[in-house]
Amino acid sequence: MTAAPTPPAPKPYAALALQIAARSVEKQPDRAAASAQMLAMIAEIGAKLRSSAIFIQQYGGTPVRLAVLPEYFLTSYPGRISIPDFAEKAALDMDGPEYAALGEIASAQNLHLAGNAYERDPNFPGIYFQTSFVIAPDGRVVLRYRRLNSMFAPTPHDVWSKYLDIYGIDGVFPVARTEIGNIAAIASEEILYPEIARAHALRGAEIFVHSSSEIGSPLATPKQIAKRARAFENIAYVVSANTAGIEGTTMPLASADGNSTVIDYKGNPLSESNSGETFTAFADIDIAALRAQRRKPGMTNFLARQRLDLFAPVYAAATHQPANSLIEPDGTVRQPDRDHFLRVQEQVIERLSKEGLI
Repeated sequence: MTAAPTPPAPKPYAALALQIAARSVEKQPDRAAASAQMLAMIAEIGAKLRSSAIFIQQYGGTPVRLAVLPEYFLTSYPGRISIPDFAEKAALDMDGPEYAALGEIASAQNLHLAGNAYERDPNFPGIYFQTSFVIAPDGRVVLRYRRLNSMFAPTPHDVWSKYLDIYGIDGVFPVARTEIGNIAAIASEEILYPEIARAHALRGAEIFVHSSSEIGSPLATPKQIAKRARAFENIAYVVSANTAGIEGTTMPLASADGNSTVIDYKGNPLSESNSGETFTAFADIDIAALRAQRRKPGMTNFLARQRLDLFAPVYAAATHQPANSLIEPDGTVRQPDRDHFLRVQEQVIERLSKEGLI
């Protein structure tokens, strides 16, 4: 890949991790009702985001040019609904009205809007991917990243050969080169996997937008530790938006709530939210300072000091989670049941045990 030239560094601006409650569509009778609920929620988000951005600029003096929404904020998680049924009922179309409505918010408020949703792809009928997206101020989706590591849902790796044929590696690890910096997305628990962030950083990412729905705690959770690690080891900002609970399920509301955060390229939290719906996780982003840090020779320039060829043979030789687990011998894509992914993991554990690796 030959990357486009990086635009000049922007002036410092504010980034916001908007902590809002996800809203389940589980009780909606059909797709039309689910879509109506989602569109109504998008309108609410637009109003909340506008009010938040006005306050932030009045408070700190810099405009909000990047806003990140939590994981699956429009639908909540699928639970035990079958994969094809959830795809039909709740997964967004790539050119659907929900993206259009989100694009109107980004355009009206002149910001980049990032979030996460379940999405249907006409190339893979009957399944869905969990997709992190970035919408530019002109309303276009400029980044579409499909989650690569999931315990309960299809990923591009499960249909790897076909996915690569269609989208190539640029579609697997996309980086949006925008006027506010080079943006990449990390979905939910993928923040715990350093390879995903590093692959994006090696392709030029300067800001990781992280949509999550996780346990908030005053203790240092694995995700909180990982966010800071991904920031300093890649010399990148992390803007992480958590849910403020999940509405419309039998789970206690605040089970996934709190600790939305903005972390600088040295791994320092610049702001962090408490619980509930709030805009309090916001901070200034200074891309010029980040780029200066990446150009300094020294022990703390972790990107420049990487010796990647040392590790390539180890990664190439080890087969853990197999690719193409949903591709049939004739090349068609199989619709899995929810337990398919658990069975694959059990097989991997058994193989690693037999090989004496665990």
